[in-house]
Amino acid sequence: MFTWTGTSVHLEEAAALAREIAAVGGAINLPYIAVSCDIGAPTPPVGPDGRPFAETTFRWIDDFRYWEDRSFALRSAFIHACRVCSEPFYYTGGRMWSWRANPALEAVSAEGIIATYGVGAAVVAPAYLTGGVIGAVVWATTDASLDVAALFEARAAELHALALRFVATYAEATGATSGDAPAHLTRREIQCLKWAAAGKTDAEIGKIVSISTPTVRFHIVNASRKLGVAGRSQAIHRAATLGYIGSADQTPTRS
Repeated sequence: MFTWTGTSVHLEEAAALAREIAAVGGAINLPYIAVSCDIGAPTPPVGPDGRPFAETTFRWIDDFRYWEDRSFALRSAFIHACRVCSEPFYYTGGRMWSWRANPALEAVSAEGIIATYGVGAAVVAPAYLTGGVIGAVVWATTDASLDVAALFEARAAELHALALRFVATYAEATGATSGDAPAHLTRREIQCLKWAAAGKTDAEIGKIVSISTPTVRFHIVNASRKLGVAGRSQAIHRAATLGYIGSADQTPTRS
């Protein structure tokens, strides 16, 4: 039994969405379902009674209790793919595919599919939330002959939306996401954080943007305060998860 600590009224809504996920899976011949609301956390999503949805609402192949395996997320090929692909994708014939050519999925498939746990075909819907949380819903079957490509073409958007609704609702129910408005950073604060994320020192940033080193420090400290974190690295991480400083390989502007 997992201890339930959430108090949000949205938990009942999450439970209703879990039932909808199960019903849709049965209707599209993908009856085996695995769900994670945070692939970085070992604790499974639970219902109002404190029991994992995996026990009460979903089922998996051969009744494997994957949520009790602490290393499941590290071995699962589908979860591994969710770390590099935010779009829904499907699995068939030993490879993963999506709406378009996806180099990240191709790279994961090229590694050799491991730990698919008896799955013959599947549709996987990652659910990316603000703050860096990644959830996922896997609809699967043992039937490798299922035309999952056609199913994906017809239902992927619907399944992705349902997964995102469930993960976001559960996150709100458990307090995993904040209901506060994001911090408002100034253009100069963002600029300093972008160069800091690129590995530049305060002195180097000052030369690049033509301000003094103490002024650079002031902007980074001020940004940290606004973001509610302590220190340069935490400020960079938080600003990145809020979409302020872009991707890590994006070159900041000097102006």
